Amino acid sequence: MSPWIQALALPVMAFMKHGMTHIDRRAMIAATGAALLVPTAALRAQSQATPFSWERLVAMAQKQARAPYAETPLYPGADKVDYDALHRARFRDDRTLWGDLPGDTGVRFFPLSRNAAQPVTIAIVDKGRATPLRYDPSMFDAPADSPVGALGPDAGFAGFRIMNAARDSDWLSFLGASYFRAPSPQKQFGLSARAIAINTSLPGKEEFPRFTHFWLERTGNNSVIIYALLDGASITGAFRFVSSLGQDGVRQDISAALFPRRAITELGLMPMTSMFWYDQANRTKGTDWRPEIHDSDMLSIASADGTAHCRPLVNPSTPLVSAFAERNPKGFGLLQRDRNFDHYQDDGVYYDRRPSLWATPSRPLGAGQARLYTFPTDSEYTDNVAAYWTPDAAPVSGKRIDLAYRLDWSASLSPASTGLAIVNNVWRGQGDQPDRDRLVIDFTGVPRDAKPDLWADIKGGTLLKQAGYPVLGQDGLYRTVLDVKRPQGASADIRLQLRSGNRAFSEYVHYPLGA
Repeated sequence: MSPWIQALALPVMAFMKHGMTHIDRRAMIAATGAALLVPTAALRAQSQATPFSWERLVAMAQKQARAPYAETPLYPGADKVDYDALHRARFRDDRTLWGDLPGDTGVRFFPLSRNAAQPVTIAIVDKGRATPLRYDPSMFDAPADSPVGALGPDAGFAGFRIMNAARDSDWLSFLGASYFRAPSPQKQFGLSARAIAINTSLPGKEEFPRFTHFWLERTGNNSVIIYALLDGASITGAFRFVSSLGQDGVRQDISAALFPRRAITELGLMPMTSMFWYDQANRTKGTDWRPEIHDSDMLSIASADGTAHCRPLVNPSTPLVSAFAERNPKGFGLLQRDRNFDHYQDDGVYYDRRPSLWATPSRPLGAGQARLYTFPTDSEYTDNVAAYWTPDAAPVSGKRIDLAYRLDWSASLSPASTGLAIVNNVWRGQGDQPDRDRLVIDFTGVPRDAKPDLWADIKGGTLLKQAGYPVLGQDGLYRTVLDVKRPQGASADIRLQLRSGNRAFSEYVHYPLGA
């Protein structure tokens, strides 16, 4: 799909994997661009409002976990709603939920489509009571022969998005499985989050639990609480997203009660999904004319002891798992640190404006791993990066798991806020000899009078040379250079940090050279 078309519509959330069931978020780009505007009264069903609370939702998820899993069937006719049909079916401007109220809380809804064919139910919560919303085909302005109109009055919704006051952009959307996303403060979308990740790095075994029910509660002019019921073959869950739009981006305080139906080999909590095709250190034959293309460029981890870990992303030749053992980390996230337009030259989808996503636990996580899973891609339309927390304690069937964390969708270069120098750029090339690699990592934020030492370590190769020095004429820029020899066709794991004695001056960098 053309980047110019992509710029007109918000891509839908998904994570594609080789040989696995997948949801193609970038094939569903039209869904959000084609939607939407519903007066509250017109959407409400004729049924009576029923009591609703967080405790009731948790009980619902727990009860569901005791019952056999039943997949929601695909709705008949949804497969006929393709990209063109979505693009031509516009949501009517006079039918916005909460559209008559001021602020950034107008809600628009998505119709079912080929790539989102399982309906969800949506209700409004007001003063502790929930009123279901009624799907109505007439809310869409579409041609007479549109397959959207042919879905009928019982089709149900595919998802929803929340609009800003100007109605020129949405600031939060839920669509497909348990995926959701928010833009950067520059109104540009990029990576996605999801409620849960199941066996993501296990070939052929990944599951995609999905939200089946939503409850929406307006709590202010720029804040909404979204409640959601999760259902899947291995787990159920109740989720509460206290979401608000601010000057620095979207913030979500999330609570979850999870109930495993059975043993789960790899449980991924606070998961996030992104795309990395290439940057200046990873260009190969067949790449685009643009110098860099990626939604995120690194994984960042803030350890409990104040250490900040940095793992620049690469597009690996084979699927790759990087695991970082931690106990009660302060947070982790996928960042888009490079925000220089000249590095991308993309004037359609603006990769320099993509959001960074940072997860901060609200309660101790205990022992576990921050995991990064990547697999090869040859385009910008496949999400090939996932990051998530995997607890050491294996999930037990029937045993409740409580989770609380905050998500910040921002343009921050260093959400860990450690005060350490951060990676500014990574470069790769040939060393002094054809069989040697040269890895150059630039740091920014090194104090002017500091004279740090370069500490470096390598696994899977030999470190031949190393140097570190301030770059003349570039205030605060400190360059490190490593020459490495590795076995032909093999990769080497590089670790490096700027230090002075026991004092760390920079992030602790992990780089998979040749992966």
